[in-house]
Amino acid sequence: MANHTIITSFLLMSFSDIWELQILHAVLFSLIYLAALMGNLLIILVTTMDHHLHTPMYFFLKHLSFIDLCYISVTVPKSIFISLTQSNSISIPECAIQVCFVLLFVCAELALLTVMSYDRYAAICCPLHYETLMNRGACIQMAAASWVSGSLSGIMHTVSTFSAPFCKARGLGQFFCEIPHLLKLSCAQPNFAEIGTTITTTILGLGCFFYIVISYVYIFSTVLRMPSTGGRSKAFFTCLPHLIVTTVFFTTAFVAHIKPTSDTPSVLDLLVSVFYVVVPPTLNPVIYSLRNKDMKAALAKLVKQVFSCL
Repeated sequence: MANHTIITSFLLMSFSDIWELQILHAVLFSLIYLAALMGNLLIILVTTMDHHLHTPMYFFLKHLSFIDLCYISVTVPKSIFISLTQSNSISIPECAIQVCFVLLFVCAELALLTVMSYDRYAAICCPLHYETLMNRGACIQMAAASWVSGSLSGIMHTVSTFSAPFCKARGLGQFFCEIPHLLKLSCAQPNFAEIGTTITTTILGLGCFFYIVISYVYIFSTVLRMPSTGGRSKAFFTCLPHLIVTTVFFTTAFVAHIKPTSDTPSVLDLLVSVFYVVVPPTLNPVIYSLRNKDMKAALAKLVKQVFSCL
């Protein structure tokens, strides 16, 4: 460490050095961010105001939309600011806060998707006991557990990553603070605290993944045994939005992390990161709105009320 200069800020990677392309990036990201903002806020508003949607499934959907809203807000506005101002510096405290909240919302979403799979399992496989299993108290406890697990994961990763100083370089090679890129700049090689934390959260994440898979094995086996075609279709379509959202979440995370961290990041690396940072929060409201009759009816009712007041 005596041969290195301890750094106090990082340089985030921009999408281009050409001013016109930076403006294009800022405009596109602004439009995507506004779409995600409006979509998730609309779901939160509708599920809160319409008493027909005061059920466990929509209770968890409201939390999911709030998580997505916060998740995209942690990274995208900063990237827009960088493109508009060409100031890509970020202080270590600001970077630590960004890392903490990104991981908080990612892990909370994973836990919530797991809870939502249990809700679908209880609704389809145990319909007679559904109200008992998914009573208001149980729903609040499950949602709280998702938030607590996400918070603990975010804090643990942040503390372990930033426990050692950074001294190798300032350039992160990413448009937001991401742990693999930060570890490359750490004075402590290897960072055993972060390795241990990563192993722990990976095991828990895989546990959530396999729980969701097993839940859907039971769900599909129950649906296929239903005598009525209408009943099978209704049960399947109530699970379809959650199944698509979960698939998008795991697919984007897998695509982003299967590629090793490059010493010379390219635009392709940035696009892969955009894929898992931007796509899930933007698509989730669309998925739950287009394939859900109750949501479409509630949205139509809300729009009608708004226009009647004008």
